[in-house]
Amino acid sequence: MTKPSQGSVVLTSTERVIFGQPAAHAIAAEAEAMGATRVMLIASTSLAETTPEIAAIEAALGSRHATTFTGVQPHGPRTDVIAATQAARAAAADLIVSVGGGSVTDCAKIVPICLSNDVRTSDDMEPLHIYVDDTGGMVLPSFTPQTIRTICVPTTLSGGEFNPLSGATDPATKHKQGYQERLMAPVSIILDPQLTRHTPDWLWFSTGVRALDHAIETLQSFQSNDYCDGLAESALRLLIEGLPRVKSDPEDIEARLKCQIGVWQSMLPIIAGVPMGASHAIGHVLGGLCDVPHGYTSCVMSPFVLRWNASVNAARQTRIAAAFGAADRPAADLVDSFITDLGMPRSLAAVDVGENRLQKIAEYTMEDIWGRTNPRPISQPSDVMEILELAR
Repeated sequence: MTKPSQGSVVLTSTERVIFGQPAAHAIAAEAEAMGATRVMLIASTSLAETTPEIAAIEAALGSRHATTFTGVQPHGPRTDVIAATQAARAAAADLIVSVGGGSVTDCAKIVPICLSNDVRTSDDMEPLHIYVDDTGGMVLPSFTPQTIRTICVPTTLSGGEFNPLSGATDPATKHKQGYQERLMAPVSIILDPQLTRHTPDWLWFSTGVRALDHAIETLQSFQSNDYCDGLAESALRLLIEGLPRVKSDPEDIEARLKCQIGVWQSMLPIIAGVPMGASHAIGHVLGGLCDVPHGYTSCVMSPFVLRWNASVNAARQTRIAAAFGAADRPAADLVDSFITDLGMPRSLAAVDVGENRLQKIAEYTMEDIWGRTNPRPISQPSDVMEILELAR
């Protein structure tokens, strides 16, 4: 008799996911239900300056609106996190609401930790981030838990809003570092597909590939399980359907919501405890060190990591190929074609990463939280270099 698998599934502190409702109405209702009277919005600059959406949210909040902060740069520089924290402190915020993409989301999730730990400078953030020890294990620093919560309203498909993990980039080293605390997961998440019509196409599709990559790395992993595999496969199918539909018709709101639900499902295995692999580890470094947009990192790396891993997990990859409707073809080829058809970049050269950066990327990858959890073992920078050479 075959022994059953064993494991555990980690849950977050998120209490609600609200989908299909207008963001302004949903945010106001959540703030009222929570008794919040000093709501700080951390919003995308483009949404605030070129659309009526942020003004509509401010109006819906009425007297509960305390302040709005904009200007978070890609990859969440520590300096922007500190500026947002100072604004929250000055406004006596009792609830943080993010409205925007992944960097806005990450910033909003870290601000409550900075408030509870009296962080006032970029250097003050240094003791709080996750680091990797000599064995490749993650070390989570202890600190004072946050006392106020966050609501996230995403406008891209990167998925960070579902995670009790956030990232910010050290401006001195250009290294993107992780911060984690259970309450960092937002108390509620609002998925408004109408709001995403303002998201630029390149950002929507590239972060959609990022979500696809969450599911792909779950289905590649030997540390996954039936629960997580099922979610990842459903996420793949929703994204495989939804992304081309939006490309064909940007006003297809049903397809946009399918993509958002696909993101939700793609993130649950990560939260549950399935580690990501080389695509995400290298992607973190490409973002922080080389300023490659978050979604583009998966567009470039995912098929090459699939190809590099195929010698050890070809059977696992069959399920990925089946989701594309071609179980007999290599998953790497199918993913490559799908990303290409969305019009996304497919090489390091296409995102302006030259050969002179590869060694540093390989070295930094070894320090990433997922640098050594790839299904095909990565034990030294030369292993990473093999993947980078494929992606040149």
